[in-house]
Amino acid sequence: MYDFDKIIDRSETNTYKFDLRKKNFGEEDVIPLWVADMDFAAAPEIHEQIQKRASHEIFGYTIRKEDFNEAIVDWCEYKHNWKVKSDWIEYSPGVVPALAFSILGLTEPGDGVIINTPVYPPFHSVVSDNGRKLIKNSLIQEEGRYVFDFVSFEKEASKSSTKLFILCNPHNPVGRAWTKEELIKIHEICVKHNVLVLADEIHSDLVWWGKQHNAFAAINDEAAANCLTFMAPSKTFNIAGFNTSYVISSNPKLLSAYRKVQNRLQVHLGHVFSSLALTSAYNLGRPWLKELTSYIEGNIMLVDEFLKSRMPEVKMQIPEATYLLWLNFSEWNLNHNEVKNHLIKKAKVGLNDGMSFGVEGEYYMRFNVASPRSVLEKALNQMAETQPL
Repeated sequence: MYDFDKIIDRSETNTYKFDLRKKNFGEEDVIPLWVADMDFAAAPEIHEQIQKRASHEIFGYTIRKEDFNEAIVDWCEYKHNWKVKSDWIEYSPGVVPALAFSILGLTEPGDGVIINTPVYPPFHSVVSDNGRKLIKNSLIQEEGRYVFDFVSFEKEASKSSTKLFILCNPHNPVGRAWTKEELIKIHEICVKHNVLVLADEIHSDLVWWGKQHNAFAAINDEAAANCLTFMAPSKTFNIAGFNTSYVISSNPKLLSAYRKVQNRLQVHLGHVFSSLALTSAYNLGRPWLKELTSYIEGNIMLVDEFLKSRMPEVKMQIPEATYLLWLNFSEWNLNHNEVKNHLIKKAKVGLNDGMSFGVEGEYYMRFNVASPRSVLEKALNQMAETQPL
């Protein structure tokens, strides 16, 4: 029903992914498989609603009606078997801004904030740029699978200056969908040491092969009271440009602290399409998401099979979630910068530099597979044909 093979020209649309190729890679002709948005058309059901509103001639200040919260409540139960209440929800202009507002509202300068590296680069900057102490708790690999280092995590959490933990669930870039047992252990450590949890669950709808996303706040009432959860339809439905996210917490004190900062900065209104984008996605986009899920799963397996047959030195673990692959180029016998430059200048493929996620990303690159299959095949062939001997 939906055409995910269609090639759509995104150049000259002020799109971060395409129009910044020269600035970020030094080359205009790289295939951009980096920024975490998709090269697929958004669901036509969303297009229809946006175009209907855009046909009106006035774009004034816009309110959010009850249907905004109602769509979120319904989506959380439908997709995640998580029952939330309308008064637990607050709008946000984006997940990263929401993290910043939470850090400002719940900590003081110099307080410690834990992140699990390698992790999404703004997790680093949103802490350091706001005058808090960044505490890096590295994930570890067991039989090629990333897991928590709970011993190190509790050591850092037990320090009196540690106030927050930013959980990436599912994890970007390593693709883990944390199990309920792992989340319970995280919760127990955080509650024991009075550490609040900020749960970034923006990729929660993109979990593969029938696996269930486990919302941190759904573990139990105690976990729910000790966290703020951040979600959005942006990654799921490829509508990040609408800047529509939201925050959920059953703890009114935490939600109030968040709201105070957001309101103080006067960014609580959203824009004319914010609410409409979310409600149309959640209420009308379910058939599209079902087909997208199958397509992305096929793309992941395409890359896995290609690497095994044509580039066995490049290793990957099949992700449990997200359309982002974490590729290990350490067997190419090049240093990290040489790997990066080789991919850009010879293979003409633009991936995310693994070192931007933390020092643990040395020899790694993040590969976005949310593109038409022919684009991925072209990029993979260019990588294989130019790989160092």
